[in-house]
Amino acid sequence: MQGITSEAFILGCSAIGAGLAMIAGIGPGIGQGNAAGQGAAAVGRQPEAKGDITQTMLLGQAVAETTGIYGLVIAIILLFVRPLLTAYINLGL
Repeated sequence: MQGITSEAFILGCSAIGAGLAMIAGIGPGIGQGNAAGQGAAAVGRQPEAKGDITQTMLLGQAVAETTGIYGLVIAIILLFVRPLLTAYINLGL
């Protein structure tokens, strides 16, 4: 690793980690789209149960969204708080 400082290497690895954490948003996005589609189909089949179907669908989507939000929080922490760089500097190497 000639020509690259340890700090730059740690920041690069943090950026890669943040990108990997954002991949966690793909699953909830697909799941929420699928749930909304199935909910709309269910309301189409049973319009009288619209309230119950919508309530259950929204609860499920809220739970599924937590994974995406968790990934976003981790990415923000890695990019802006830089805990790995701070830990490296505190080591005094």
